Amino acid sequence: QVLLVESGGGSVQAGGSLRLSCAASGSSFSINDMGWYRQAPGKQRELVARISRGGSANYADSVKGRFTISRDNEKNSVYLQMNSLKPEDTAVYYCNAVVIIGPMIPEYWGQGTQVTVSS
Repeated sequence: QVLLVESGGGSVQAGGSLRLSCAASGSSFSINDMGWYRQAPGKQRELVARISRGGSANYADSVKGRFTISRDNEKNSVYLQMNSLKPEDTAVYYCNAVVIIGPMIPEYWGQGTQVTVSS
């Protein structure tokens, strides 16, 4: 079993910045891709950014140039630096990890952290 714990959410005014962190814990696993998704009220969960173990990243068009995803493989952690935040970035942000445990490749989700951007 792998546990993902997120931190760093909060409230900020438009134009501000926040940094989200997510750490994976457990035993006998390695992590492949990691990513951040978000879900706003009344909307489907959507991809924000993903990063491979080797560091290749891709972003949703809506956050390109404003958000930066990074990871620390030694710490089994992924981060999301969010700059120039807009009210439409308001959502619950979820950490995601594709984990390799022996022959299995399960996917795990964090509990979510609220990000609120006021105008």
